[in-house]
Amino acid sequence: IAQQPVRQTWLPLADISGYLPRTVIASEDSRFCQHRGVDWRSLKELLEEAEDLEDLRGGSTITQQTAKNLFLWSGRSYLRKALELPLSMWMDLVLGKRRIMEIYLNIATWGPGAEFGAEAGARRAFGKSARELDAREAALMAAILPNPRRRSAKSPGPAVQRLAGIYQARANTP
Repeated sequence: IAQQPVRQTWLPLADISGYLPRTVIASEDSRFCQHRGVDWRSLKELLEEAEDLEDLRGGSTITQQTAKNLFLWSGRSYLRKALELPLSMWMDLVLGKRRIMEIYLNIATWGPGAEFGAEAGARRAFGKSARELDAREAALMAAILPNPRRRSAKSPGPAVQRLAGIYQARANTP
């Protein structure tokens, strides 16, 4: 297997377009500003509806995803989820929301291969810095987050375009 170069340029949150964190919150974790790392209410609802671990997709907060990406392994397991919960609560307490968002935006995978961080994703998709993203471009980037290896912000299909519209509208509501 050929190695791909890792692309990542860290940007402070203040240097990232304000549209991006808002649309990411709208798409990934609408209660990000209210919970303390774990959205117990949403988790309880998911557990009540889930029949097995496969049904728990989409149940992680931004903080949990950050904890997983920084400290744990990918893949689904009860052990990883059990470790993720206290790590997420600790991160929320120690780091705070702004720093968690900054870390998340800078370590999330935004494209195929080894492209990490909003800057690499924005450059790949739109040929510009994450500083310069407009509302629509930020929403397109948020729409690919669940599967950036299969979805494209540069050439979005109808589903990505539809989701981007939803996230853009949600990001503009208080």
